[in-house]
Parts: sequence; C-alpha cells; structure tokens
Amino acid sequence: MRQIVLDTETTGLETSQGHRIIEIGCVEIINRRLTENTYHQYIQPDRDIDEGAYEVHGISTEFLADKPRFKDIVEDFMAFINGAELVIHNAPFDVGFINHELAMLDPIWGAASDHCQITDTLVMARQKHPGQKNNLDALCKRYDVNNARRELHGALLDAELLAEVYLRMTGGQEALALGGADASGNTQTVSPIRRLDANRPALNIIRASVDELAAHEESLKRLGDGCIWTGE
Repeated sequence: MRQIVLDTETTGLETSQGHRIIEIGCVEIINRRLTENTYHQYIQPDRDIDEGAYEVHGISTEFLADKPRFKDIVEDFMAFINGAELVIHNAPFDVGFINHELAMLDPIWGAASDHCQITDTLVMARQKHPGQKNNLDALCKRYDVNNARRELHGALLDAELLAEVYLRMTGGQEALALGGADASGNTQTVSPIRRLDANRPALNIIRASVDELAAHEESLKRLGDGCIWTGE
C-alpha cells in the first residue's frame, strides 16, 4: 500500500482569481511506514503573491523568479504520485489547485483523481473529533507530534507533520481496552513510527485472481447493505 502525503502552497486562495501553486511537498508512506522518499519543488507562478498568502508561507515572488514553471515539473510530479493514495488535509483546496494547473497545460492530464485515490484528513479528523479544532497545529498537539519548526507554513514540512499525524490518528493503539488503558491497566502510548530504508528492495505485489475477487464480492454481498467496504 503506497500513500503520498501531500501539501501545497499557493499565491492566494482562489484558482478563479488566477492563483497558482508555488510549492509542492510530498512524503511517501508504504504499508504504514514512512520512507525516505520525498518530492519537493518550488514553482515560478508567473504572477504576484497575495500579501495574505505571503504572511502564511513567507515565500516571495523574488525567491521564485528562477524556479521552474509547473509545465517543467509536471511529468516528474505526476510520476511520483501516480497510482498512490493521496493523503491531504483539506483535500479540495490542494486538489483544486493541482487540477487547475493540469487543465492549463493539456486535457490529456485529466484530473488528480484520474491518477490517484484521494483521502481528506480534515474530514477524518472532524469525524473523529467533532466540535474541536482540527487544523494541523491542533492535530499535532492532540497527537503529540512536535511542530516546533512550523513558524511558517511550508509544503514539505507540513506534509511531514501531516504524515506523522495521519499515522497516529489512524493507528497507534497497542491493545484493545476501555478507558485508554491496555490489558495490564497501563495508559496506552502511541506506537513509535518506523521508517523504511530508501534503498529497500522493490515490493513483490501479488494481485488477487479473478476467482478470488469474485469470492470477495460474494462475501461483501452476504454482509448486507450496511457493509462499509462496498463503497455504496
């Protein structure tokens, strides 16, 4: 299972106003283990950056003057994310900007969802913690992820932080017990996050056969209309 935790920084908030992506940061997770494989790129947007956006990320028009344009990096970027599950906080924002950039180039690229499955961690957090703050800083505090370096937003740093938060938000339970304690009565702690060696051998992917897929579908049907795995 390959997941890419992704974040972007932009010149402003709305693609309808001509705003563009200026930074992309991606962190790879394989089988719930962070690898050392990342993608990071600053991008020349060919327009000025809104003052409000600059105050958030601190990236200036002058800094981006000699950076490549999106058309120059699109092949490498799309190759990196292709076939993965994209994990994004407030996915409609980032995906909307990615789709906008792709549409400006060539219809052949389609949309991000044509290449990847997309998971929105903001939706997950709101379901898990209703009525609470669920921005990235709040989640870092809730899941004990050190965000001391986050004085300004940055795509790669925010992707790294979100990856840690996501793994803790979707796992980390050592034993099934009530009251936040394990079977021995001790308070549970979040499992340490292990990182995979970037030079690891390629994974051997064994795909289900036609008969196995058919048997799986029959099993889901027997579970009834409420089965969450049918996607209906």
